[in-house]
Amino acid sequence: MDTVYDVAIVGAGPAGSAAALRVRQLRPEARVLLLDAATFPRDKTCGDGVAAPVFDLLAALGAPGLEELSPPVPRLRLRTPTGRVVDRFCARPNRVIPRLVLDAALVEAALRHGAELRRHRVRRMDVRADRVVLDGEIAARVVIGADGANSAVRRLLGPPVTPPDATAVAIRGYTPHDLGRSALMIEYAQGDHPAYAWSFPLPGGGANVGYGVFDRRGSESRQAFLEQLHRLLPGQEPDPDTVRGHHLPLSNGPRLHPDGRVLLAGDAAATVNPLTGEGIYDAVASGALAGQAALEGAAAGTVHRRAMHRAFGRHHRHSGALARLMARPRFLDAAIAAAGAHQSVFDAAVDLGLARGTVPPVAFALVLARLRPF
Repeated sequence: MDTVYDVAIVGAGPAGSAAALRVRQLRPEARVLLLDAATFPRDKTCGDGVAAPVFDLLAALGAPGLEELSPPVPRLRLRTPTGRVVDRFCARPNRVIPRLVLDAALVEAALRHGAELRRHRVRRMDVRADRVVLDGEIAARVVIGADGANSAVRRLLGPPVTPPDATAVAIRGYTPHDLGRSALMIEYAQGDHPAYAWSFPLPGGGANVGYGVFDRRGSESRQAFLEQLHRLLPGQEPDPDTVRGHHLPLSNGPRLHPDGRVLLAGDAAATVNPLTGEGIYDAVASGALAGQAALEGAAAGTVHRRAMHRAFGRHHRHSGALARLMARPRFLDAAIAAAGAHQSVFDAAVDLGLARGTVPPVAFALVLARLRPF
């Protein structure tokens, strides 16, 4: 343990790779170690949708051109249980890139910029006055936990208990069939808890399909989820060998950003959007902020917490409030109807659900106006 890294990053997905890129961007001589339990390329359970603003963040971090991994998907289509539909072109096209491909490209970018990669599963963490020691063998001045929803780093920090309504549960699979090459498709479900099925067209044909519920209390068996997927998207049955389940820590629950030399980013920091389940934008953005804060040493935790509040505080308040309203069928119908009638409402909804947007008062008023006829 003679080497003391400037930053050790646990987890080499979008949050971890973004953190590594930011550290090396700000301090090219810094020693940065990426740790991951998997060998890349590796699959990751996800909807694979990547919002257009993600590529702006990555380009600013020194990883441009990753949008070329997939053709553009220009439209977004949403349908409520009562049949209300909005199908519009997004202001900028989004992409669908399997995590097998995207995460490997991000790791390669981090390595190209000077980070080191080691296969290692973290089990123990010793926080000392001048460093953090992982498993008695890896020392760093600051550690960033970017190791996903089941984060070992977060668990070792002793996090607050996450309530059921701040945890989404979903299944994902791949089907050789797709419903349309030009649209991300979402079908909302009826039930006691907010839920939807999705179909996102893949670059080589077929689609990423899945079904998720935005409250752990609404979690059912894998078979029940598959039945819901079949009901909402008939003909889109996934290959059984590709079906995986996962859970998502939503940003409307408790978020942990402690003081000191250990930071959290991405799913480990519970940044997943409670409206959509989108997490890649938040992972890259929070990872970059963690990488910047990591250079502050013992003050890193305080700096990161304040940076996250400045960057995400208003967005989290708005997305959390809208998530509660969208759980009401009448409000969901009104929102979809308003988005269908007004491009400005649609654009605001996309920005709020896929990036870091907030609710414009005019757009909210247009949604409320649609409540009256019901």
